[in-house]
Amino acid sequence: MIDVNKLKVGVAFADEGAPWKVMKYEFTKMGRGNATIKVKARNLFSGSIVTKSFQSGNTVEDIALEKKHLQYLYKDEEKLYFMDPISFEQIELPVSIVGDDVNYLIEGEKAWVLYWGERVLGVEVPASVIMEVTEAEHWEKGNSVSNLTKPIKVASGMTIMAPLFIKTGDKIKINTEEGSYIGRVNE
Repeated sequence: MIDVNKLKVGVAFADEGAPWKVMKYEFTKMGRGNATIKVKARNLFSGSIVTKSFQSGNTVEDIALEKKHLQYLYKDEEKLYFMDPISFEQIELPVSIVGDDVNYLIEGEKAWVLYWGERVLGVEVPASVIMEVTEAEHWEKGNSVSNLTKPIKVASGMTIMAPLFIKTGDKIKINTEEGSYIGRVNE
């Protein structure tokens, strides 16, 4: 069992017979009563996202997830395809279970795939990823006072807001929790 006070972002737990992964954690203490812990969690079987509330001091079942380093091949409308680089076994994973994490996967790169027993549950993405910019509008230097941003498209197909000086071919670092620009990477 795990204390609900230890449910931080990325921690997996079981509740009502299903595995959950914490996406957002919020601690609230009002007045005299017990503190309340609210977590925004993704059901690792169905991909649904719900907000769960717990009283401080309660416990939930701890689960041990196994991780395998697999190569991400491609995706179609419904599924993502991964391959074990040692056995060459291919694994299919529904896009609905992975959710927004699909935006941080690059074809041909390796990713951590999560298992609970024999069942595939999803992927684990790092706190930040480096991606190449595939589309960015041209920008002319002008009289700007504030930090202006523009939409850019990265290798995974995701669109994010980045500073005006970012151009096609640049490599940028992206925060995977918020889907936001962190900085340009010089390699």
